[in-house]
Amino acid sequence: MEYTMIFMVSSTIVLLCCTSAYAQIVGSPSLSPSPAPAPAPDFVNLTDLLTVAGPFHTFLSYLESTKVIETFQNQANNTEEGITIFVPKDDAFSSLKKPSLSNLTADQLKSVFLFHALSHYYSLAEFKNLSQLSPVGTLAGGQYTLNFTDVSGTVHLSSGWANTKVSSSVHSTDPVAIYQIDKVLLPEAIFGTDIPPTPAPAPSPDIAPAADAPSDEKSGSGSSSPSSSSYRIISWGVWSHLVFAISGGLVLFL
Repeated sequence: MEYTMIFMVSSTIVLLCCTSAYAQIVGSPSLSPSPAPAPAPDFVNLTDLLTVAGPFHTFLSYLESTKVIETFQNQANNTEEGITIFVPKDDAFSSLKKPSLSNLTADQLKSVFLFHALSHYYSLAEFKNLSQLSPVGTLAGGQYTLNFTDVSGTVHLSSGWANTKVSSSVHSTDPVAIYQIDKVLLPEAIFGTDIPPTPAPAPSPDIAPAADAPSDEKSGSGSSSPSSSSYRIISWGVWSHLVFAISGGLVLFL
């Protein structure tokens, strides 16, 4: 009897434990695996891009000496906005005579090159809308603005001192856009608004007369022919009268 009670109690405990364990297994929701984090965007090395992409050695040299390259790198890789950079070719600097960059202070020089970038990634297709928002601020600050116009799909930009256009797309993958331009962008905030007028085009050369057009010399020689003939006729008439008079005199004398 005592053993029977112990067995029954033990069976009841085992049954309760099994029931509780089953309830936990059945009642607990299934957990789906958490999604893997999105891969971080690749780090864009602007120095490598500008070194390989084209004749931008002068521009890159200025970016490094003014440490503007660090600002560009941070904007490209550590912000959600990205960056758009307008890069002049090397010969744009060699053709820059007046005004010169050599007379600028360190802060002014830094502002000039910050002036060549926008604090947002813009594809070429987006410039059509951007032209309606001109003037547009640059990384140099609020007073350093650029004007954009879209002419049949070609992007033109003006800084007051320089009017140029995007001649090619060097790199255009979000978050970095790099576009080649043919002139150095000079801000009015540094160089003033006394912009020299654009020189007038050279006059066209005089048009030479056609080869078959009669010259004055020919016309003169042609018109002198009748007078020359008349002179010969008059001269012959005078001499004939003179000879006749002399002959008549000799006859009378004889």
